[in-house]
Amino acid sequence: MYIKKILWAVALIGLVICGVFAYYIYNAMFAPNTNFNNEVAYIYVPTNADYAEVRSQLEPLLEDIDAFDALANQKKYTNNIKAGRFAISKGMNNNDIINSIRSKNLPLKIAFNNQHSLADLAGRISTQIEADSLQLITAMTNETFLSKNGFNKVTALGMYLPNSYEFFWNTSAETFRDRMLTEYNRFWTVSRKAKAKKLNLTPNEVITLASIVHEESKQADEQPRVAGVYLNRLRIGMPLQADPTLKFAAYQLPLYKNTIIRRVLNVHKSIDSPYNTYKNAGLPPGLIAMPDLSAIKAVLNPEKHSYLYFAADAKRLGYHKFAKTLGQHNNNAREYQRYLSSQGINK
Repeated sequence: MYIKKILWAVALIGLVICGVFAYYIYNAMFAPNTNFNNEVAYIYVPTNADYAEVRSQLEPLLEDIDAFDALANQKKYTNNIKAGRFAISKGMNNNDIINSIRSKNLPLKIAFNNQHSLADLAGRISTQIEADSLQLITAMTNETFLSKNGFNKVTALGMYLPNSYEFFWNTSAETFRDRMLTEYNRFWTVSRKAKAKKLNLTPNEVITLASIVHEESKQADEQPRVAGVYLNRLRIGMPLQADPTLKFAAYQLPLYKNTIIRRVLNVHKSIDSPYNTYKNAGLPPGLIAMPDLSAIKAVLNPEKHSYLYFAADAKRLGYHKFAKTLGQHNNNAREYQRYLSSQGINK
């Protein structure tokens, strides 16, 4: 009888221990363990991160970091860290959290437009993916890559077509660059290449001209007409005389650093630069800024007309008045100059 009591006692103790162990396992694996109010929180795990880095991001998001540590160790996550952007939903348990940050790297949308240089673009992209701006600019200006793919340092910006794209956060600089080359090549279909050839332009030259068109007019409905003017000038050997190229040339000089040129003056027309399209015939060596896709398409599909000139329209700001003769153009230009003077814009 005494032995039976001992056995029952041992059995009860065993059940209690099993119950405690089961409760511990349940809490460690299946009990909710989040500590934030939003529906979803994100962590960003860098390439080659260790568990300590992951833990430092998780700790403020979890109620019981020690329970998470125990399960992470048991499931061998602590020695198998994956880089990326991961979501943790409110009310998740430790098991689900580990499964999420181990295998559910989430892509994100990155976007860019109208960057004025590769450095500006690198800075913009570095705020959206893991690669930093130095890594990006190094990849973007790699001379072997550029020459292999038909670019140089002054045309390289044209490879990056403004849009939104899906990437993983832990994308490297080289992967980003190579993906942009793929998108560029995808854009240049047989049809678009044929249109460029008909205009006696290469794809790089199309984008260079598009950058000027875009800087002249942000109005998509007007860009084909502006493109038509410049193509007419190129066709007859007339200098482009594009004011945005003068601004670009000026901004390369120490005198104009950190300034904004709101009015192009004769002094700007005397700047010695291959980008001065008042002094040099034809297109400049490369683009002066990143054009919108609408401007590139405008160059490839220009409006057919006989205009050779245009001036900003003082009565319809953002648009232009077009002219076939220099006399008519001078009248339009004087009207706009008077408007600038009335606004106190002298430089």
